Amino acid sequence: MKVVILDNAADVAKYGADIFIKQISAKADSVLGLATGSTPVALYKELIHAHQNQQVSFSQVSSFNLDEYLGLSGEHSQSYRHFMNEQLFDHVDIDKNNTLVPPGDAKNPLIACHEYEQTIKESGGIDIQLLGIGRNGHIGFNEPSSSLGSRTRVKTLTQETIDDNARFFAEGEFQPHLSITMGIGTILEAKKVVLLATGENKAQAIVDTVQGAITANCPASALQFHPDTVIIIDEAAASLLENKEFFRHIERENQKLESSLAL
Repeated sequence: MKVVILDNAADVAKYGADIFIKQISAKADSVLGLATGSTPVALYKELIHAHQNQQVSFSQVSSFNLDEYLGLSGEHSQSYRHFMNEQLFDHVDIDKNNTLVPPGDAKNPLIACHEYEQTIKESGGIDIQLLGIGRNGHIGFNEPSSSLGSRTRVKTLTQETIDDNARFFAEGEFQPHLSITMGIGTILEAKKVVLLATGENKAQAIVDTVQGAITANCPASALQFHPDTVIIIDEAAASLLENKEFFRHIERENQKLESSLAL
């Protein structure tokens, strides 16, 4: 697990976007795992800017989103399909037929979960998976108590997550309490994982993820098992970490190594 501590949220977004740009530049038909929420938005803006400057093309890229609210169609303004269209897909040259989001309006969500899992496998697997993290350590909608080997499935949201997301829904508007989400086992099969976190409200979750025990009480702690995970955080999110200077030292040395290999 690589931990990168940067000055602010803008630097986090830029660093994360550069990883995705390098991935697509190296493999034009990359399979991306994408996330919603407030943290990835700045990264998506960086990717849009890079596309507009002809630094990257998404024409051969395909994508799978982590999750979707159960009970919302893709046309609903609060659906994650709508979010992805607005925040990324409408602004780059990706073929939307190659952008998959779990079907929140599936007639049989249990079958839909199995089919989503199968489609990921048939694609050859996810090359690089983007993650945010909840205050309780959830990744995707894998809430605390989720099995660390779980697959794509229907998941009940905790009251904390419902409360955190309530700001996106108008008063009196239907807010789902269920979701379809990739499982932790599914996420761990991605070849590379990039997790972004900013702000003091994520500091405890980051400590539990990086330094804590591997436990279902903090689903993100399962990333300690992953062979190629990058945790990119700002100073506020890093505020509770021990040995912050050591993490900075490691990153400086890694940058020197990458520079020497590029010569």
